[in-house]
Amino acid sequence: MRISIFGAGAIGGYLAAKLAMAGRVDLSIVARGAHLDAIRTAGLRLIEDGHEAVASVRAAAQAQELGVQDYVVLALKAHSVAPALDQIAPLLGKGTAVVTMQNGVPWWYFHRIGGPLEGTRLQAVDPGGVIWDRLGPDRVIGSVVYPAAEVDAPGLVRHIEGKRFSLGEPSGEKSERVTRLAEEMVAAGLQA
Repeated sequence: MRISIFGAGAIGGYLAAKLAMAGRVDLSIVARGAHLDAIRTAGLRLIEDGHEAVASVRAAAQAQELGVQDYVVLALKAHSVAPALDQIAPLLGKGTAVVTMQNGVPWWYFHRIGGPLEGTRLQAVDPGGVIWDRLGPDRVIGSVVYPAAEVDAPGLVRHIEGKRFSLGEPSGEKSERVTRLAEEMVAAGLQA
């Protein structure tokens, strides 16, 4: 299973470190600046429960270095998704799932919800529908992020509390792709 985390800040870095240390998936991250340089040089360091561990993570500045993935985790602020679409595109293949870990109401909120608002596009979070059109809501796996973490220094993420990530299809249905991802997260010591 190939998983790339686009945005390796506090939450993306925490998730990346946990998945990488479990060693069960082909994990990569897209990062930038001093954080990227530190991860490439010394690995992704994680402080959790008072102990520091180092995860070996394939890190890239450009997504095209990583190729098509099975899962792409968007661990960016919601307002950063549209400007990053060109960089995200090389990670996406026909069957790639996009796991959204953004703050606020997601751009896909009314996809497959049923009722009179079915398919409504939220202009406030996706002006012009560019994210909807480029990523496509059928790729989406929704997520609610409970952990708190912070980037203490470039390449160093400190976990503060929480290990739970709620995952699901926008429609609420059970699916194999959500189940597979949840299994890998649980194997990494997370709750999913």
